[in-house]
Amino acid sequence: MKQPVGVILAGGLATRMGGGDKGLLKINGRSLMGRAIDLLEPQVAALALNANGDPARFSRFGLPVIADSIEGYAGPLAGILAALDWAADQGADHVVSAAADTPFFPQDLTPRLLLAAETEAKPIALAATPNPKGGVWRHPTFGLWPVALRDDLRASLQEGLRKVVLWTDKHGAATARFPDKPFDPFFNVNTPEDLETAERLLSGAPET
Repeated sequence: MKQPVGVILAGGLATRMGGGDKGLLKINGRSLMGRAIDLLEPQVAALALNANGDPARFSRFGLPVIADSIEGYAGPLAGILAALDWAADQGADHVVSAAADTPFFPQDLTPRLLLAAETEAKPIALAATPNPKGGVWRHPTFGLWPVALRDDLRASLQEGLRKVVLWTDKHGAATARFPDKPFDPFFNVNTPEDLETAERLLSGAPET
C-alpha cells in the first residue's frame, strides 16, 4: 500500500466556542492547528487542510486548503470527501484524517490505522479508546479512508447522510485501539473550559 496522504479537518462552525476557527486558538503560544500539523505531517506523504471560507487565513501554514464540495456545512464526512477528491488528484489511494482541535493525538496514528485495516481486512479504519463501561469509544474524525469509496460517499452525502459511523458501518470499519492513559489522546477542544484543560494537560498540571 502507498503511504497515505493526510488531511486536518477544520471545517466546523465552532458554535460552542462562540464561532471562528478553533484551530487558530493557542495553547502555550502554539496554535491548535500548528500542533495538529506537527503531529500528522511526519506520518503522511502529503498534507492538506480542510476548511471553508477564505483560505488566506491559513496561509501561514503553507499547506493547500481544500473546501467542502457539499454545501451547508455537512459535517466531517464532507471534509473527508473533499480530502478524497484531493487525494485522487495526488495519485494517492488512502487519506488519514485528524481534527484540528485535538492537540494530543498519537504520533503513530497512521501506522496503527493501516495495521488495523490490514489485520481486520476492512476498507476503513477508525481510532478508538477504551470505554469504561465496556468496549471502545470510536473517534470517527481520526480514520483511514480509501479513495475508491469517494463516489459512494458523495452519493450518500447528496442523499442527506451526515453521521460518520452510519456510513463507515455500511462498508465495514476496523478499529485501531489506543490507550487512554495518562489521558485520552483524542481529547478535543470544544469550549473555553476545554482550552484551559488542554493548557493544564500540556503543562502536566493535575486536574482540579
